[in-house]
Amino acid sequence: MHEPRHTLLPFAAALMGVGFLSLMDAFMKEAALVAGAYTATLLRAFIGAAIVAPVWLTRGPRIPSRAVMKLHVERGIVSAFMALTFFYAITKLALAEAIALSFIAPLIALYLARVLLGETISRAATLASLLGFAGTLVIVSGRIGGGTFDTDAALGMASLFVSALLYAYNFIVIRRQAQVAGPMEIATFHSGIGGLVLLTLAPFLWQPPSGGAWLPLLAAGALTVAGSLSIAWAYARAEASALVATEYSGFVWAAIFGWAFFREPVTTPTLAGTALIVAGCWLAARPRPPVLAGTN
Repeated sequence: MHEPRHTLLPFAAALMGVGFLSLMDAFMKEAALVAGAYTATLLRAFIGAAIVAPVWLTRGPRIPSRAVMKLHVERGIVSAFMALTFFYAITKLALAEAIALSFIAPLIALYLARVLLGETISRAATLASLLGFAGTLVIVSGRIGGGTFDTDAALGMASLFVSALLYAYNFIVIRRQAQVAGPMEIATFHSGIGGLVLLTLAPFLWQPPSGGAWLPLLAAGALTVAGSLSIAWAYARAEASALVATEYSGFVWAAIFGWAFFREPVTTPTLAGTALIVAGCWLAARPRPPVLAGTN
């Protein structure tokens, strides 16, 4: 009787988490344009850790086991460089355009699952990948055809594809992590370890932030925690394949926030390419019908 309500709660939490993180992207773009992508990414990580760690510690948590800590470290390292490359990319690209291209991550995850987990790639998954690739070409060709594919755009897209590759691997880690640790613990180690990893690059990339960077950075840190907690809670209660559709709402939020913050227009090629990529992701995420006994 109450099952539908409970089934919808993880979906609603994941949807809310994507909204928080999309707004965070807008604040991070503002901060990165002022302070540089590296400085903004590093400070966001430590601000997030400073917000959530005291809350986690007041609950009297147990120290994570070695196996759980290994997952925290693994995701922290991956997330650090995933965030850095993404935030660099959005200083070169429109928010909606960057989010649209990042949707290829679930399709890349299919092939990582084949390599790392030995999963079979179905014919539908292959078609999904082709749709995703076609969508990417449409978005890139729109840039070229519009005469706006300059060095900055090329650097932004290259950085975005690196981020998408790391995000695809993150899909594999986050589900395992959410099964063995609570949302507060995950958010604490996600921000803390990510910040420590990025700190190793400070001698080469750090530049002191100006006063105008702090307000968007504080907002981004708080939104990172809110988004991480929402998504971790959702992924602990529902299958990743059931929640992947919520990722696509990020494009709508990115289009809204990109226009509201930076007056960025959403081009027709971006809309068309996004439709192809989302169609591919939907095709890949569809549950396959069960194989009947006795069939070949």
